[in-house]
Amino acid sequence: MDHGPKEGDSAGAAAGDAARGAAAAAASSSGGVVVQVREKKGPLRAAIPYMPFPVAVICLFLNTFVPGLGTFVSAFTVLCGARTDLPDRHICCVFWLNIAAALIQILTAIVMVGWIMSIFWGMDMVILATERRCRAAESDLH
Repeated sequence: MDHGPKEGDSAGAAAGDAARGAAAAAASSSGGVVVQVREKKGPLRAAIPYMPFPVAVICLFLNTFVPGLGTFVSAFTVLCGARTDLPDRHICCVFWLNIAAALIQILTAIVMVGWIMSIFWGMDMVILATERRCRAAESDLH
């Protein structure tokens, strides 16, 4: 991950100064600076499917009591057409990424890491289902 110019990097420093100057000019002319933050997801995290809300809640419940089981079930929703944040990957690849995540959760549950990961994974499923539900409601309004 690049956190800006390093010591002795005069080209990077000059580019950074130019960018700050351009941002300052934009801020003074428009009254503010627009900053966009975008989360970069790894392949396992991006493979979590956007499921219907009740299915996501069931997967969270399963992941809470049997680590990895809800993630395993969610893998099959990909085969049933659930969308993910990996549109350029083949469905089988996304399916196997979810199976791999489930296996990681199951195998590491013995040291509690997998159980915690499993619960957070289920929470992410519910969050993505909620986003899907909100987007569907917005599109119905327009």
